[in-house]
Amino acid sequence: MNPTVGAIRRCLEGAVPSTISTCAPDGTPNVAYLSQVHYVDEEHVALSYQFFNTTRKNILVNPRATVQVVDPLTAAHYRLHLKYLRTETDGPLFENMKAKLAGIASHTGMSKVFRLLGSDIYQVLAIDPVLGPVALPAARDQHLLPGLRACLADLTGCEDLGRLFDAALQGLERHCHIPHAMLLVHDARRHRLYTVASRGYPESGVGSEIAIGEGIVGVAARERTPIRIGYAAREYLYSRVMRQGFAQSEAVDDLETEIPFPGLPDSSSQLAVPLTLGPRLLGALYVESPEELRFTYEDEDALVVLAGHLALRMEILSHAAEQHDEPVAPTAAPAVVDGHPVVIRYFAADHSVFIDNDYLIKGVAGAILWKLVRDHVATGRSDFTNRELRLDASLKLPDITDNLEARLILLQRRLAERCRFLGLEKTGRGRFRLNVHRPLKLDAAPGR
Repeated sequence: MNPTVGAIRRCLEGAVPSTISTCAPDGTPNVAYLSQVHYVDEEHVALSYQFFNTTRKNILVNPRATVQVVDPLTAAHYRLHLKYLRTETDGPLFENMKAKLAGIASHTGMSKVFRLLGSDIYQVLAIDPVLGPVALPAARDQHLLPGLRACLADLTGCEDLGRLFDAALQGLERHCHIPHAMLLVHDARRHRLYTVASRGYPESGVGSEIAIGEGIVGVAARERTPIRIGYAAREYLYSRVMRQGFAQSEAVDDLETEIPFPGLPDSSSQLAVPLTLGPRLLGALYVESPEELRFTYEDEDALVVLAGHLALRMEILSHAAEQHDEPVAPTAAPAVVDGHPVVIRYFAADHSVFIDNDYLIKGVAGAILWKLVRDHVATGRSDFTNRELRLDASLKLPDITDNLEARLILLQRRLAERCRFLGLEKTGRGRFRLNVHRPLKLDAAPGR
C-alpha cells in the first residue's frame, strides 16, 4: 500500500530540501527546489509561493505538479502527485508558513530574498515510494505520549491557578524534557499578553508583556494557531534589553515601566501554542531551546493537547475563585509594621505603581494594588475577596471573561520578587490577604 500524507509527515519538516517538477503548455518540463512543503491534513499540503518564476507560471496554466520529499532519518524518497487548488495570502496557515520561512531565511542569510507571497494549497492525488536503500531510524530518546499523560495528570490535581501554571511548566521539564518555557495570559482590553509564569531563566519576567501579533508568541495568539520554528529567526525573537534601574530624574515620564521579557539569548528552536476555549483566546504557552530543530511535529501535537486541557482548567478555576468564597482562614497575629515609610506612587493614566521610584506593575493589577493599599491605610483592613473586586465599579475591571484570578497571581508574584515588606497571601478560594510590614505613604501622582 502507498503511504498516506500523515505517515510521511517527517519528510515535510524541511530538513532535506524538496523538489517540484511542473510542465509548461508546450510540454517543456521544469524542476526547482522548494523552501517548504507544509502538512495541512491527510489530503492536502501547502507549498511556499515566494517568486513569480517558471514554476508559478506553469502551475497557473497547468495545475499539476510532482514533488519529491525525503525522510531525514531513513533517506526514503517519496513522490507526491499534486493538483493546485488555491493560494492563501493571510490567515493561520499563511502566518505559520511565514514564520517558519523566516527561520530558514535567517539561518541561511537569505532574509532579504526569502519572502513568502502566499501559501499554495494542493490536493494530494497519490504518493509513490521511490525504490532505493532505506536506513532504520534511530530510536527516539523521548516518549511524548507517556510524558503528555503525566503532564495532564499533574494538572488535574491543581486547585488554584497559581499551582496550575507552575505544574504545567514543571511537567514539561520533568516529563517532556523541555526546561525553558513560559505561560502568558491574554489582556483582551489592551490587546496584549502578559507573563504569569516561567521556568528555566535567570529572571522570571513575570509581568513582561507582548503585543498581539508581535513575535512568534503574538502571531500564534493572533492567528489562533501553533507556530514552530527550527532555526533562529531575527524577526521572531524578543529584545533582551535589561532595565536600567532607578530613575535619576524626578520627571515622571522618565520612569521606566518595562519588565524584561525572559528568554534564551541563543534561542534556535521555538514553539508557541495559543490557549483557546472556543473562539476565545486565554493566553499562550511558549517553549524554546538552544538546539536547532529541537521541536518536531510530535512535540507540537503534544503541546496543543496540553494547551487545550490547560485552557479548560484555567476557565474552571478562575470562575470558581469569583463565584464561590470559602470561609476566610483564621487571622494570624498582626504583622509587625516597622521601619521607614515606603512611598507608593500611583499614576491613574495607566494604573502604574512605583515603590520608592522602583517600577512594580501597571494596568489592571496596578489598579487592584492601589485599591488594596488605600483601604489598608484608611481602615487597617487586610482581608479581601475576588468577588468584591469584580463588583467595585471604581476599578473599571474588564468583563467577566477577563481572568481576574490571573491578575492577582501576577500581582502576588511581582510583590514576592520586588517587595519583602508587602505581599499577597491566598486565604481560601476567592479570598486573599494583604500583608504589610512597613508603614505606607501613598502618593497619587497627577499623570504620566
